[in-house]
Amino acid sequence: SHPYRGARGLMSRPSLNEIHAYRSHVDEAMRHLEFANEDTAALVELGLNHEQQHQELILTDIKHALWSMPLRPGRVNKPRVVTPDAPLQWIYFEGGIHKIGHSGTGFAFDNEGPRHEALLRLFRLASRLVTNAEYLQFINDGGYRRPELWLSDGWDTVCSQGWQSPLYWEEDDGRRFEFTLAGMTELDPHGPVCHVSYYEADAYARWSGARLPREEEWEVAAAQNPSSGTLLETGHLHPGPARGSGLQQVFGDVWEWTSSAYAAYPGFQPAEGLIGEYNGKFMCNQFVLRGGSCATPSSHIRATYRNFFPPHARWQFTGIRLAK
Repeated sequence: SHPYRGARGLMSRPSLNEIHAYRSHVDEAMRHLEFANEDTAALVELGLNHEQQHQELILTDIKHALWSMPLRPGRVNKPRVVTPDAPLQWIYFEGGIHKIGHSGTGFAFDNEGPRHEALLRLFRLASRLVTNAEYLQFINDGGYRRPELWLSDGWDTVCSQGWQSPLYWEEDDGRRFEFTLAGMTELDPHGPVCHVSYYEADAYARWSGARLPREEEWEVAAAQNPSSGTLLETGHLHPGPARGSGLQQVFGDVWEWTSSAYAAYPGFQPAEGLIGEYNGKFMCNQFVLRGGSCATPSSHIRATYRNFFPPHARWQFTGIRLAK
């Protein structure tokens, strides 16, 4: 991988003026582009969706850059709205043969198809995401000091990186704080735990006596819910607590780790040419995440959308939903 990829948020070049000049150049070129050609229109649509992905990544890079600076934004001392815990329920879903993947209407990335059948056993999903308070119980029970809870590579990462809590968590005088795009704030016990790796999500699930959902299970459940939630348009830029009952926080808040390795669906064929490298070449050593985050545009997310990251990644808005 590129030697600076992990620190790209710290890059100070090109300058803002150069970026604006390049944006103007692209905007002007787009005005003169001939959209009558169907192939051209499809490439532009792909480019616009790709741009939405990078806008989300820019927000997470900005967050990491601000957190990495010695002089951080000031601590936010505004009072937190007290939200009662939404009770954790287990929602049952029938087993059987289910249709998985994009139906072919509207835009989708190539990794969302072909649509195919998957055989699932009866399963249960947690009605909401794992909260900070629940994850803190895992920490206080020695979760980061118990190798039996971790995958081998995960335990090696915990030891080599010195992990003791999710990324952006800090402790001061016995109080827990979390760095956000609004600055350092006191940890909300009712909010979803965020910025955890696949390794941490897997260890927490094992500690809790549950597991992470398969991506097919997640999709079957999500297809029954509207694509709405704490997404980019809310302006919160931070996941919020669950409210109410039933299956909640399906879209938005945090990308939800699944136990599914990122791989091609049956019958997947990359497109010819450079466009064929868009997803296919990344189908190795990564896990699938579903649902979008508080930085995902509402027009970008859907039940079939497949995000993917390596198991150690923590800088994205990533969290946990349990399954049984």
